[in-house]
Amino acid sequence: MELENDKLPAVLKAEEFKYSKENEQIVKKDFWRKMKKFAGKIPFTKDAVAMYYCAIDAKTPLWAKGIAFGALAYFIAPIDAIPDAFIGLGLTDDAAIIAAGVRAIAGQVTEEHREKSELFFDDEPKKEGARR
Repeated sequence: MELENDKLPAVLKAEEFKYSKENEQIVKKDFWRKMKKFAGKIPFTKDAVAMYYCAIDAKTPLWAKGIAFGALAYFIAPIDAIPDAFIGLGLTDDAAIIAAGVRAIAGQVTEEHREKSELFFDDEPKKEGARR
């Protein structure tokens, strides 16, 4: 997704999230850092993790990868319609994009992707305990 003058378009449509190698690289580089920061603090994190696993799955069609990587890149991007620093409001646009992405690729997010997402969150307390 290209930004004009560092501003996001007012309306984002699923077809605007065509597969982009740049989005894939952004997501693969920064997804887990951002997810660990917000895990358990926002309601859409499990959906975002399931979408991530769907996006990196070799069996997922390219069109679905484009939507998933586009939505996840928006979540990760520091340039945002509503900056994440605004407590209570900052993640509402991210949640809307993730929800729209999940709906758009619902038939591609498999039970295996959802199970991997659950395992990530089930292991989170153990990971925290292991670090201490």
